[in-house]
Parts: sequence; structure tokens; C-alpha cells
Amino acid sequence: IYLKMKMKKKTIRFFISIVSLILFLLLYYLVSFQETINEEKIVTKIIDGDTVIVEGGETIRFLGIDCDEKGRECYDDAKNRIDELLLNNRVTLEKENEDKDRYGRSLRYIFLNNENINLKMVKEGYCVARFENQDSKYKTDIQEAERYAISNKIGCKWSK
Repeated sequence: IYLKMKMKKKTIRFFISIVSLILFLLLYYLVSFQETINEEKIVTKIIDGDTVIVEGGETIRFLGIDCDEKGRECYDDAKNRIDELLLNNRVTLEKENEDKDRYGRSLRYIFLNNENINLKMVKEGYCVARFENQDSKYKTDIQEAERYAISNKIGCKWSK
């Protein structure tokens, strides 16, 4: 009887451990999933080649890229391209590790009709890839797009 009770206790402890592990993994998955929920918004204003404003007034800074600032050689080309692509269009905003930058802008990847616009801007030679030691879901793709634009002398950044 003593051995049977001891075995039952071990079985119950094992069962509780398994259920606890499953609950922990489920909770972890739900929290992780919550972090990656994408938003859809309409782009209402273009600030420059890597910054836009969406409905509700939120300023979005594109992740993984850097376009010229006002007064630099590719500023107008990049801003005009983003205007052409995104203004008044519904886009999907994908969040990654960091939510905001030091200026309070939301950091996002921007998709139009399932196309990564951050990647497109680099591949078309309007912007450069810019990652500050962070891992990113799209880092390799964006860096490869930059190499492609450089080697093929594409766009404002590399055609000269």
C-alpha cells in the first residue's frame, strides 16, 4: 500500500509538472503572439523617405533603413517614391523588438499589399540598410537588397 501511494504521488507530481509546463508554454506563446499583431492604418502624410504619419496622427519610422535627410542628395527622390507608394493607402504596420525610437516615433516595417516597403526602398536604391546591432526578421533580406542595389548601381544612392 505504501509503494502504491508513493507511486500515485509521483504520478500526480509528474502530471502536475506536465500541465504546468504546457500552461507556461501556452502563456508564452500568447504573449509572443500579442507582440507580433500587426496593425492596418492609412498613410496620411509623408515626412521623408523613411518616416510617415498614419491615421490617428501616429508617426511611423521605418525599421532597418535610413534615407537621406532634407538637403541631402537623395532626400527628394526617396520622399517622392514613398509618396507615390503609400500616401492615402492602407498599409500593414509590423512591430519588432523596439516599439519607439528616442524621438517617440513608432518603429515599424511597412507592408503594402503584402510587399515589404522597407526592403523595396533599399532594393530600389533610395535608402541604405541600417541595423544597430539588433537582430531582425528582415535584416538579411534588407542587407542583400542593399548589396544588389550597390552592385547594379540602382537608384539615387548608387547610380552615380
